[in-house]
Amino acid sequence: MISLSAIDAIRTSSRQLVRDLGFMGGAFAGTDLSPSAVHALLEIESGDSVTARYLSDCLQLEKSSVSRMLQKLMVSGDIKEKPHSDDARSKQLILTAAGQKRVSEIHAFAQRQIIEALKHLNSKQEETIIDGLKLYADALSGKFGEVNRLQDIEISTGYRSGIIAKVTEMHSSYYSREAGFGQPFESAVASGLADFCGRLNHSGNQIWLATLGEEIVGSIAIDGEDLGQGKAHLRWFIVDDKARGAGVGHTLITSALAFADVSGFDETHLYTVEGLEAAHHLYKKYGFSCIKEYIGDQWGKKMKEQRFMRPRQVTL
Repeated sequence: MISLSAIDAIRTSSRQLVRDLGFMGGAFAGTDLSPSAVHALLEIESGDSVTARYLSDCLQLEKSSVSRMLQKLMVSGDIKEKPHSDDARSKQLILTAAGQKRVSEIHAFAQRQIIEALKHLNSKQEETIIDGLKLYADALSGKFGEVNRLQDIEISTGYRSGIIAKVTEMHSSYYSREAGFGQPFESAVASGLADFCGRLNHSGNQIWLATLGEEIVGSIAIDGEDLGQGKAHLRWFIVDDKARGAGVGHTLITSALAFADVSGFDETHLYTVEGLEAAHHLYKKYGFSCIKEYIGDQWGKKMKEQRFMRPRQVTL
């Protein structure tokens, strides 16, 4: 158990950081903006297809607070909206030329601040600060709740007992919450996965499982048969809530895409629906783009369905 003296030391250092970094008021990051506005600009700069909803989730702010903040940034000329490339109901946020200049100044200020703080430390002390800050930030965000480190989770391939039930359960739970899917979706996942597990002997088919002890906490598959010659189908990509933030999704998707590339598939496709902004953001990060949209009802209700595609990545 952590000692009271350690708790007091961490609290004291945390208060000092908050004050020295400007979170108590006044100029923040060399600007006249609030800390939340500065963080919003940095997210808009670094992200793809960033929306107000994404910022609300990312910055852990109420939607009304995000709306007021974004309105001020638009009035100041730092950001503007444009139609979202994937979701007709949403607006994508982008930096204006003035906003790009502002963000460059924020980066320069932060770099100077860090250089000034670390200039009297040696390389070993710098590494200690980097590792310690990351560990503490991850602990605060809950990443060390049930899953303490990525090495606690094992990645394996192939069929194992319980896979159909557990992967279906993870999909049903997530998509019921995020998209309102019900029984038709759950049945489709279960029947499709059951069929696929009977085809795992095909050289172009593979499934990856993330496990914590005996429990399956993530999955992804490449189906090399159902879309035709030269096309891989990325399917059943899901990470259980308890394993989010531990790098499991990254390990799963990079493993699957590497398999698709090495296996010689010219394209990798996946199917999704409109409105899942966090998922779409992730797909684009790994080279996918939306190539087709259409109204469908295969998941139990009419909605805009989407097809994403990633061309084969050739390593020279």
